[in-house]
Amino acid sequence: MSSSPAGLLPPPPVPMDMTRWLICTMAAIGFAFDIYELLMLPLIVRPALLELTGAQPGSKEFLQWVGILFYVPAFAGGAFGLLGGYLTDRLGRRSVLTWSILLYAGSAFLAGFSTNIWMLLFFRCTMFVGVCVEFVAAVAWLAELFPNPTQRESVLGYTQAFSSIGGLLVAVMNGLAIRFAPELPAIFIPEIVSGFWGTIEPAHHHEAWRYTLMSGLIPAIPLIIIRPFLPESPAWKEKASSGTLRRPSIAQLFSPQLRKTTIVTTLMFAMSYGAAFGAIQQIPQIVPGLADVKEKAIAAAEKAKLPPDPELAKKAKMGAMRQYEQKIASEYTKVQEIGGLVGRFLLALLAVRILSRRKLLWCLQIPGMIVLPAVFALFLQVENRTYFEIDLNSIYLGVLPITTVSLGVFIAGLFVVGQFSFWGNYLPRVYPLHLRGTGESFAANIGGRMIGTSFALVTTTIAGFLTASAGAAGGFSPPMAFSIAAASVAGFVTLVGFALSFFLPEPSATDMD
Repeated sequence: MSSSPAGLLPPPPVPMDMTRWLICTMAAIGFAFDIYELLMLPLIVRPALLELTGAQPGSKEFLQWVGILFYVPAFAGGAFGLLGGYLTDRLGRRSVLTWSILLYAGSAFLAGFSTNIWMLLFFRCTMFVGVCVEFVAAVAWLAELFPNPTQRESVLGYTQAFSSIGGLLVAVMNGLAIRFAPELPAIFIPEIVSGFWGTIEPAHHHEAWRYTLMSGLIPAIPLIIIRPFLPESPAWKEKASSGTLRRPSIAQLFSPQLRKTTIVTTLMFAMSYGAAFGAIQQIPQIVPGLADVKEKAIAAAEKAKLPPDPELAKKAKMGAMRQYEQKIASEYTKVQEIGGLVGRFLLALLAVRILSRRKLLWCLQIPGMIVLPAVFALFLQVENRTYFEIDLNSIYLGVLPITTVSLGVFIAGLFVVGQFSFWGNYLPRVYPLHLRGTGESFAANIGGRMIGTSFALVTTTIAGFLTASAGAAGGFSPPMAFSIAAASVAGFVTLVGFALSFFLPEPSATDMD
């Protein structure tokens, strides 16, 4: 890519008119619901697998399906997301962004009607495809809308911060679904389509995990309203109209000028996603192992209304315990996402003050390399003291537990999630306009979605091995196995990511072409 001539001042900031505010609003909504859709799985996977497969937590079948549901959709999203990046460069930013949001919103809604595990897997795949494409189109669009470097850094940083608000919202929505599920309209399959779609048993017409999935339709509503007022990227449109827009290709990413950038950013993006999927997204699997959670889950089961039949009563008790565990996992996820939100805002503030992109990344990488493995290694080892709880039930936001472990979860979220905003700021600056979507897509989808998310499968595989060898190893419960596995994966990916950062190219100091 070319840089500006020496001494040339960057373009002045552009005024924030109504059109630019609409674009920023739409991009922020897209970023928020990207993470909203992705973080549904850790919250709903346990109850969904219990209903659709009957597999018990910790069993071989359960762990296999957890790994499959984490990795296969991410692989599909990465593969098709790469095509989406190419189409973003060929067809424009606006149309690709619009259709990608409609795809992931519609897929999330239909996933709520899943009648078997394969149907859930299919809709999670199509949802992931939409998410992968949306990120690339939105980042390219925003970067080209604001030619002034400082203004662009701020806009990209603060709009991406809404990703963590999306993560917080899905935890809140899951808590609301658990609380109000019995009062919500029943989810059932109409008889006219049940022949090929399947049926949902009456006992499962009010499952909270289904309502949580279906809430992913929300971002399509403002999109339909705002879409007619959104213009195409002016820089892309100008080149497309004048016939000077060069045809993108993946091969160009490995030209002598861009080869190092492509390889290093792809691998580093993979390590960032590895920390997220291999560690912090496994928190809902570990929380049930906390001593205070186990004690309160048993108490919740004792208070549950039980049927007279002993077998049904046993199932009711287990259901009450798991519902309580799911509720607490949702609360810890909120804390994690608040940490991520703080990390994204911190990155947005530092991005305009630290010129070196490598040093900017180190602000998150170096402390994260120490904190992240320690948090997961000690997750179930420390006394989880409760300092106080922030009760937000009056505004339907549930409870935020301030405990020893939740403080660690907050810090882990800050250092891991904050890095995702870094890549959204960095990637548009290191690829020329005709390759911007393709380059971003390769790093984000091949690196992040396909390689990085595979660490979720690594974590579940290690956890499965530790659980299976419990007798010989002295006894590892499923939560303890996940804790050890997540700590190991976190240590590996953070160390590799830091080592790779020494090879990270610095982008042009002034502007993008």
